[in-house]
Amino acid sequence: MTRYWFEFDFNTYEKKIPPGLCYGCGITARDYNHAISLLKDKIFLDKNMPPISKCIENVDINTLDESKVIPNMTPPIYMGIWFPMRYQ
Repeated sequence: MTRYWFEFDFNTYEKKIPPGLCYGCGITARDYNHAISLLKDKIFLDKNMPPISKCIENVDINTLDESKVIPNMTPPIYMGIWFPMRYQ
């Protein structure tokens, strides 16, 4: 399994931004395609997804925001969405 960190370009996104996603999204998945599938199924609910502005594969969680992200995430050792927590 691989940890991914995604950030999005919401500048042209015409829908309401899903809660918590302005900071990014952390996912542990089998591979990139599985991570994208989780994004679509769990967060964007099979609706249009905004463009991905950044994707970090094997992200070191110690590089993530210490005040917004790290205290509000679940352990990234389990498959699924670990930030924001509301989409587990």
